[in-house]
Amino acid sequence: MKDLALLMDFYELTMANSYFEQGRQEEIAYFDYFFRRVPDKGGYAIFAGLEQFVEYVLSLRFDEAHIDFLRRKNMFSEGFLQYLRDFSFSGDIVAFAEGTVVFPSEPLVSVRAPIIECQLIETFLLLSLNHQSLIATKAARIVKEAGGKRVLEFGSRRAHGGDAAIYGARAAYIGGVNGSSNTASEFKFGMPASGTMAHAFVQSYDSEYEAFLAYAKSYPEQTVLLVDTYNTLKQGVPNAIRVHQEYLKPNGYALQAIRLDSGDLAYLSQRARVMLDEAGMQETKIVVSNGLDEYLIKDLMSQDAQIDVFGVGERLITARSEPVFGGVYKIVALENQGQVVPKIKISENVLKTTTPGYKQVYRLYDENHRAIADLITLQDEVVDGSKPYLLFDPEHPYKQKEICNFTAEALLKPVILKGEKVADLPSLTEIRTHAQQSLAAMWPEVLRLENPHGYYVDLSQKLWQLKRDLIEQNTKL
Repeated sequence: MKDLALLMDFYELTMANSYFEQGRQEEIAYFDYFFRRVPDKGGYAIFAGLEQFVEYVLSLRFDEAHIDFLRRKNMFSEGFLQYLRDFSFSGDIVAFAEGTVVFPSEPLVSVRAPIIECQLIETFLLLSLNHQSLIATKAARIVKEAGGKRVLEFGSRRAHGGDAAIYGARAAYIGGVNGSSNTASEFKFGMPASGTMAHAFVQSYDSEYEAFLAYAKSYPEQTVLLVDTYNTLKQGVPNAIRVHQEYLKPNGYALQAIRLDSGDLAYLSQRARVMLDEAGMQETKIVVSNGLDEYLIKDLMSQDAQIDVFGVGERLITARSEPVFGGVYKIVALENQGQVVPKIKISENVLKTTTPGYKQVYRLYDENHRAIADLITLQDEVVDGSKPYLLFDPEHPYKQKEICNFTAEALLKPVILKGEKVADLPSLTEIRTHAQQSLAAMWPEVLRLENPHGYYVDLSQKLWQLKRDLIEQNTKL
């Protein structure tokens, strides 16, 4: 892993030094990671990036070069620098499984550890989980609108740096894409990487036909030809058909696909499909790329575009329509002589008032395993699906619903306890499968692209009362 020890906001270190100087280095704190709003006005998000965060926490160490650099800042005590020299994470982390469908206000990761340790891991937690959750969510939206057609991630050259390209491809795979153009993603994670040719390859030959023939001879079993370098319908598609008929078919092969990267994709795909079918090439697929996102794909599908595969680049890898996942990391409790003391942040903006205490989140399912609601409780609460349970909106408690005969799944599960990993992290394929299963448990109305149905995330009576009490205590004149 790269040297990431100092990949943190400087104030993490200044706060940590102050905690140390005040003798608070052993004080146990509780922090929650959650987000307040789904990007793109969507109805759901996909949680991703946990594996990289866990790897970081377990490997975080400070060597002499780091210590010397911090000493030269003339802001840190020698005692604190020695603390960093001996540092290793000793706390507990519980988290949702990667790939889970998630909603605003839910604690997706809870950290219980000495307060300095909670502080030092904050920046990497946020950058890893926010980035990958953003891309996984965008990918899930795109894949849904593709309606079962294959989707490939083509965005590496538009990503905001190498890590954004590699981990963005990973997140997109969790979100449901079928593969990536990023070779490193297959090498590192095992997700499929593929690609064909660029316009430069075609232009490097004296004619388009020569370029197509040369490529077919190099890859006869996997020939995909880019047909829009000059004139798609008058040259590109006819030359692709000719290569199939004159070289591939006589040698026992077939043209796998053509790719369109410009122009009116709906019209061109329809005309190309007719031309291919008339040539007896019904099995040849049509791949399209060029500035696609979920909205453009939905539009193409509504026009009956004859497209088999969508290559989605910059608008996926950068989540261009809303390139920020606003996850935050807030203190929710401290321990005092073994007792958990809840903490709350109050804001005039209701969304920014935190929910205090050490918590659990339950997903409640009906008899058909459809998700009814998520319920945030205090850690020691038990939800019994065999008994009626009253759900209520925490902001508008008069909105109530009693549910019966449901099952409750605890979503926050231990990943690290006392500084040791206690759960095997799933493979990328397993995470992707979990994401598909989690999406399948949602009502279609929640997954709509526009004007999705609001999914219920409620508080238990006990937690709701605790929050109300702390608000009243901290707002008295």
